[in-house]
Amino acid sequence: MATDPKIDAYIAKAAPFAQPILMHLRAAIHDAVPGLDEAIKWGMPHFLYKGKNLAGISAFKAHCAFVIHGDGRQGDAMGQYGKIASLADVPGGNVIKSKLADAAARIDLDGTAIKKPAAPRTPRPELPIPPEFATALMQAPAAKATLDAFAPSHRREYVEWISEAKRPETRDKRIAQAIEMLSEGKKRNWKYENC
Repeated sequence: MATDPKIDAYIAKAAPFAQPILMHLRAAIHDAVPGLDEAIKWGMPHFLYKGKNLAGISAFKAHCAFVIHGDGRQGDAMGQYGKIASLADVPGGNVIKSKLADAAARIDLDGTAIKKPAAPRTPRPELPIPPEFATALMQAPAAKATLDAFAPSHRREYVEWISEAKRPETRDKRIAQAIEMLSEGKKRNWKYENC
C-alpha cells in the first residue's frame, strides 16, 4: 500500500481516539481497491482511483467521518456512516468493500464516482385558472402578458393563492391584488426574493 506522508501527518495530529479509526479505515479502503493514490483534498485525506475521488476520511473533535463519493449522504454527519466515535462504529469490512467496489465501477464506467441523476421529473400539470381570475386578466392585458411569461411554478403560485380563498370576498380581493402585482411585473412572492 503506497501511502502519502501528508496523510500520515494528518492521522498523527488527530485526537487519540481518532487515530485507530483513521488507520483502520485507511487500511480497509486500500484493501477494498488496491493501487489507490492518496492526497489531501478539502483539508482531509482522500483516496483516488484513476485520478478520481473515491473515498475520504476525516477527524473532528469528538468523531470521525467516512465518505464514499457518489454513495449519497445519510445521517447527521459528513459521510454515509454517521459520527464514528470508536472502532465499533465502523461499518463491517464487507459493507465497505462492496460500496467502494461500486464507486470504482462507476468511475470505470462513467469517469466519476457520482451516481447518474435520476430521470428528470415530469412537470406538474398547469392548474386551471379560476373563471373570475381569467375574466380579470382579459381586462388587464399587461397583467395577462406578465403571467403568461412567467415560469409554470410562478403561474401556479398565483393560481393556487387565488383558488385557496374560501370566501368570495377574499378571492375577489386576491384577484385585485394579483392584477395589480402582475401589471407591475411582480412575481407572487416578490417581497421575499432578496431576503
